[in-house]
Amino acid sequence: MFGHRPDGKKIKNLPPIFKIMPCVMLDRADWQVYFKQDIALKNLDEYIDRKAKDGIRFTYMNIIYAALVRIISQRPNLNRFAMNGALYERDKIYVLLVIKKSLTDDGPETPVKLDFNGDENIFEIKQKLDNAIERNKELENSNKTDKLVNILNVIPSGLIRAVVKFLMFLDKHGMLPRKIIDASPFHTSVFLTNVGSLGIDSIYHHIYNFGTTSMFFSMGKKKKSYIYEDDEIKEEKCITLAFVGDERICDGYYYASSFKLLSKYLKKPELLEKEIERFRSVVERGASYFFEIAQKGEIQSA
Repeated sequence: MFGHRPDGKKIKNLPPIFKIMPCVMLDRADWQVYFKQDIALKNLDEYIDRKAKDGIRFTYMNIIYAALVRIISQRPNLNRFAMNGALYERDKIYVLLVIKKSLTDDGPETPVKLDFNGDENIFEIKQKLDNAIERNKELENSNKTDKLVNILNVIPSGLIRAVVKFLMFLDKHGMLPRKIIDASPFHTSVFLTNVGSLGIDSIYHHIYNFGTTSMFFSMGKKKKSYIYEDDEIKEEKCITLAFVGDERICDGYYYASSFKLLSKYLKKPELLEKEIERFRSVVERGASYFFEIAQKGEIQSA
């Protein structure tokens, strides 16, 4: 309330355009922007093969997931969200992935939401993700999000709309309890879905008006596509990453530079093996910190 939230800090001293934008159109879905990029798999396949020889099994999902954690760490404006006419930055990086417990039409889905400090390497991220997926694939297991959904499901249908509106009111004014935020699939830095595992190409998935999720990434199936690289057009085995994001959290240049950095990590996944210092925000460190590390050349660029 009054600018305070359990899941983020209000950003002050914003450029005028970023102060005005959250007030122009109030719903997050009104601010959706779309982007799609083909990712050549040659370098990822070579990395996966090298690690397999060391006895470590990587998947495309592991690498893309780790790359997203890394770019949010290094590009902290991506970890913002807009709420009630203001911009906030999160205290940690939260990534949500929905998995099916069984690949059938009736197979139940469950969201897996993990938090990261941003200084983890790809091995630490992979271990945390793999453990969470294995634990949540068991039909008898339920996580915090499942339990929250089950509680809402017992509310009579005539009241559920009023309950959700009340929760949205609490969220808007920074009064939603931290326990609900931690369990909510709608309060996360980025939502990642692998529809390629279902045999289809990537999709543009809307972002939600409820909650704080500002970015949605979708991975598609493997396919042949044409890539422009080194002044040549090449036919490569690819997957397509589709992105939907909230335009209010950063400008187009910042998004473009962030996607270039993502491409860099996916071309050289070994860069993700290094532990790096989390790129903290002005709110956490103060503006002088940025000048200090910039002079040392420690900021990773695209």
